[in-house]
Amino acid sequence: MDYSKLLSKTVVDLKPSGIRKFFDMLSGLDDVVALTVGQPDFATPWHVRETGIISLERGYTYYTSNAGTVPLRRELSAYMKRRFGLSYDPMTEITVTVGGSEAIDLAIRAIIEPGDEVIIPEPSFVCYEPITRLCGGVPVPVATLPENDFKLTAAQLSAAITPRTKLLVLPYPNNPTGAIMTAEELLPLCDVLKNTGVAVLSDEIYSELTYGVRHTSIAALPGMAERCIVVNGFSKAYAMTGWRLGFVCAPPEITKQMLKIHQYAIMCAPTTSQLAAVEALKNGDGDIEMMRAEYDRRRKYIVEELDRIGLPCFEPKGAFYVFPYVGAFGMSSETFCERLLNEGRVAIVPGTAFGKGGEGYARISYAYSVKHITEAIERIEKFLKTL
Repeated sequence: MDYSKLLSKTVVDLKPSGIRKFFDMLSGLDDVVALTVGQPDFATPWHVRETGIISLERGYTYYTSNAGTVPLRRELSAYMKRRFGLSYDPMTEITVTVGGSEAIDLAIRAIIEPGDEVIIPEPSFVCYEPITRLCGGVPVPVATLPENDFKLTAAQLSAAITPRTKLLVLPYPNNPTGAIMTAEELLPLCDVLKNTGVAVLSDEIYSELTYGVRHTSIAALPGMAERCIVVNGFSKAYAMTGWRLGFVCAPPEITKQMLKIHQYAIMCAPTTSQLAAVEALKNGDGDIEMMRAEYDRRRKYIVEELDRIGLPCFEPKGAFYVFPYVGAFGMSSETFCERLLNEGRVAIVPGTAFGKGGEGYARISYAYSVKHITEAIERIEKFLKTL
């Protein structure tokens, strides 16, 4: 069998995830303190787990409707209105997905055809570019800058738009930088977009994890809802990563097309997860507040400690990552992280895993206990003294 002729050239040419490449290096290494994982260290709240357990005991193990159960979509509609001021019809504008990742995939596949351009601010989550390429689209990376707190500016957006631009990815709160965009910062982007046919994929998976300011969705701003696809999910806000449940909200014309892809590729999201998610939405606001407060405590601590040991750090306002500058040590981000792993026994992720704009930086997750973070900081400090 000649696999070079069998396999899709588009897939073969895709680079593996830079995050995964670094995780593979951990295999076989002992006594490593890792600050790599982008998931809460909290267990899913008990009342949510209990609801899932009861649903299994009662035999609720059948397929649901493709778009998700009606009770869940109604709760999602109420949640989006209550938390973010967004109005979505539960029957025609909300689709329940297998994690936020599937929602991103649906959005890009429903919009992009070969040759269409997708503007992707970087550094950002790793999946936008490869999904665009799988659709035959053309990723257009835009490097956000530390002097702008890693936020996309109207000037950058305007310069990136061409007649072939079909979609803007807006990844805020941002993974890996922790940057957010306020309403005042989003409005200039809206002014650029309003006279174009460009749609917006707003990835808001960290919308509940902002510090000192409430999250603003671009879809809530005047004239934006008709062009916005809003992606969210349960992994980060409710500590439900393994339940694999997300959702996507969009105008009916877009939702109809995304749902067709979802029907053929997935059928429906897990039934147990959907039933548990209803409980999370109804009674989980307190859980969100508790976890956010603890992340905020860790955020303040790790920023202060990184500055103290000589890794200057942009203060993140969202998500649960810091993005310190490591470029002052005369080596690439990847080399720095490899040496820190091998010599200091601490694992963090090179900034280049999130695009070329991440060179000179590294991502550190603070979704870990303060004790774990403290041990990592002590080891990093010893490592830096050897350089």
